[in-house]
Amino acid sequence: MDIQKQITVTAPLLPSLDDFLPYLQDIWERKWITNNGYYHQELEKALCEYLKVPYISLFTNGTLPLICALQALRITGEVITTPYSFVATTHSLWWNGIKPVFVDIDSDTCNIDVDKIESAITPKTTAIMPVHVYGKPCDVKRIQEIADKYGLKVIYDAAHAFGVEVDGRSVLEVGDMSTLSFHATKVFNTVEGGALVCCDEKTKQRIDYLKNFGFAGETTIVAPGINGKMDEVRSAYGLLNLKQVDKAIEARRKVAVCYREVLRDVPGISFMEDMPGVRHNYSYFPVFVNAEKYGMTRDELYFKMKEHGVLGRRYFYPLISEFSTYRGLESARLENLSVACKIADSVICLPIHHELGVEEIDRILSLIVL
Repeated sequence: MDIQKQITVTAPLLPSLDDFLPYLQDIWERKWITNNGYYHQELEKALCEYLKVPYISLFTNGTLPLICALQALRITGEVITTPYSFVATTHSLWWNGIKPVFVDIDSDTCNIDVDKIESAITPKTTAIMPVHVYGKPCDVKRIQEIADKYGLKVIYDAAHAFGVEVDGRSVLEVGDMSTLSFHATKVFNTVEGGALVCCDEKTKQRIDYLKNFGFAGETTIVAPGINGKMDEVRSAYGLLNLKQVDKAIEARRKVAVCYREVLRDVPGISFMEDMPGVRHNYSYFPVFVNAEKYGMTRDELYFKMKEHGVLGRRYFYPLISEFSTYRGLESARLENLSVACKIADSVICLPIHHELGVEEIDRILSLIVL
């Protein structure tokens, strides 16, 4: 099939070239294209205001904030996390020499099952790393209660949760730190990029040292840092995208409404509803296929869609715990992750983005409604 006729699972939010060129001209004139330049500083300020957070540090991708968060909080030993996420969540632990301990997920939200966390805690546990899967907020109150009870740190992988709020408060404010991804596939993107959110100036300074080789001055190194900085071109790109992200989120919401109206009465197809009091970003639209009731397996539907040029995605399949690096862990045994296994085997994320039109939505739905 002609690639021009394909419907992709997402589409990048792109600033207007006419708007972008003056920014590039200014960057060229300044001749300061990285290392905490003007646009880098401006984007950090703008994101703090938009996301309602006190401190944010920009990174060149969404994985390095996870790695640096663990470094900044000096996490060691074991960290309790979810097998149902993108692999970067657990890879960040591996890169820090930390043992991931998987617990099962909640069937309604796909987030970490808070009822399973305490039983996974050992004397070596130092932190919990939950994920706001699909941008749906975790049960942050109960997670914090558990963390406080056992003296654990909490780092949220909030890669899906840009702009998500609960009762007017940003989900990025909870826990000790939260990380974001600004990859091209995300609601808000800087082509590649990410950020680390923290609560105080001292921690922000430590993070900034860590992402810049540990430099605290021209000849002073205070930590074994890495190079995680975002450049000026992507920072300027991000400033422009921030101006249009609300419009894009609203367009995504309308797509979700269309999907729900049609799929609500389809036997064997289920989906998530909006959560009360939550400002969602509609970053994903997962549907779950019950093969017995639907008359077709998830994979049969997935490949049928693909054959007709509709590129859904099986996020997240297979589970992280099934990859060779992690499958030998005791916590990766499938019998301990029954809900996660069921969800991973039944999920398809349908295309959802700001450019989807009525004809494309109808085409997608026609392949699902039997």
